[in-house]
Amino acid sequence: MSHYIEFRILPDPEFPSSIIMNLLYNKLHKTLVQTGSTDIGVSFPDFDNKRNRLGEKLRLHGSDVHLKNLIDNLTLSALLDHLRVGDVLEVPKRVSFVTVKRVQCKSSAERMRRRLIKRCQVSDEDALNRISDSVQKQSTLPYVRLKSNSTGQSFRLFIDQQIAENPVTGTFNAYALSNGVTVPMF
Repeated sequence: MSHYIEFRILPDPEFPSSIIMNLLYNKLHKTLVQTGSTDIGVSFPDFDNKRNRLGEKLRLHGSDVHLKNLIDNLTLSALLDHLRVGDVLEVPKRVSFVTVKRVQCKSSAERMRRRLIKRCQVSDEDALNRISDSVQKQSTLPYVRLKSNSTGQSFRLFIDQQIAENPVTGTFNAYALSNGVTVPMF
């Protein structure tokens, strides 16, 4: 994680920053899948769990070469009126570290019932008795709304960002997230 690039969402009264972040993250995910990259991580410098927001900045972390390759393949022309893309820069010397990971919540009660019926071959009535509507939880974590390329369904990708004591190396998934790998925070 020697280098980074920062994307800053510009204020716009017609488009909330969350919409631009969703579009940016969808494009980022698509490019990470296409390039097969597992060495680029993401962070959100303005992340605020208490206010349930990712903020207006997104940073990608990786090597100089990998970040430049990603930027060359990332099509942002439609977003450039709403977004400022920085240069690939070296990470400052004194930094802290964070883990940025996906958090998956329990599914809806209805989906859990369908899975129970399919897996355990129980009746609709039995599934309704076993799984009440009260099991459904909704996360309060910040999220981006993505669209699945395989199913076409929209879903929320809940994100948690926590301070880490020590840097940890490893690989990232196609959302530039990891459960244990850290990225610099400054």
